[in-house]
Amino acid sequence: MTHVPVLLEAVLALLPPAPRMIDGTLGAGGHTRALLDAGAGVVLGLDVDPNALALARAALQAYGDQAQIVHASYARMAEAARSLGWDSVGGILLDLGVSSMQLDTAERGFAFMKDGPLDMRFDPQGDRPTAADIVNLWDEAELADLFFRYGEDPQSRRLARAVAAGRPYATTRQLAQVIESALPRRPGDRIHPATRVFQALRLAVNDELGVIERALPQAVSLLEPGGRLAVISFHSLEDRIVKQFFKQESTDCLCPPRTPVCVCGHTASLTLVTRRPVVAADAEIHDNPRSRSAKLRVVEKI
Repeated sequence: MTHVPVLLEAVLALLPPAPRMIDGTLGAGGHTRALLDAGAGVVLGLDVDPNALALARAALQAYGDQAQIVHASYARMAEAARSLGWDSVGGILLDLGVSSMQLDTAERGFAFMKDGPLDMRFDPQGDRPTAADIVNLWDEAELADLFFRYGEDPQSRRLARAVAAGRPYATTRQLAQVIESALPRRPGDRIHPATRVFQALRLAVNDELGVIERALPQAVSLLEPGGRLAVISFHSLEDRIVKQFFKQESTDCLCPPRTPVCVCGHTASLTLVTRRPVVAADAEIHDNPRSRSAKLRVVEKI
């Protein structure tokens, strides 16, 4: 299985190599390898997925101590950095969301096109509830709210009603079939009706949006002056959090408009390197379809 790092050329152009860097979403190690080849001194790679860590360790073995690999969430990057004696770093990369490797592994339960257990945990050894726990135990109103907030699905109530009525579920295919029966595909539909539900479940299982919200302030505090933070997101909920945080932290005063004198005391800690997100070129999308929805935003520490 070949792992293709998304937006690699843009990352290397906008995230200069530094003596100490963090790849908070290591995956199979593609971005870390490229950063080291570009001149980074040491890269601390974090991931909660044991399978990804095994692949990364094999791929980065030749780099020795230049690749420091740790089983941890990027929401714990400050703790992981301190364990190496680092109080600051010159660059941080976060490649959010689920990887193609996870989607392609049926037993992980991320994709409804491959039948497998309804798990969806990035860390199968962790103690978070599985997708099966959610669809089998949450009440209908909670499911409807989940599908609407995290799946942005306008048919959330209808889907929640069908999911609750079809319990229990053990596999991805069982759940996808119930969803498709409740919301049949029309001719020409490109998106399977289960897509948004599976997205919502994955986000909830792994607390992905909460992890992003906790990690961004840590990343900024770890950056040395002139250091850069690059974040690749894949859907609007992730990108909205990143965009709003970057806007807030690159603004001096957060008082309401027309406030005569600033009373909030907020000062900017970042400057925007990318005013608009960088997206993949047609050639990359052709070679790596996952890159179609990728958005890269970069900021620099003042």
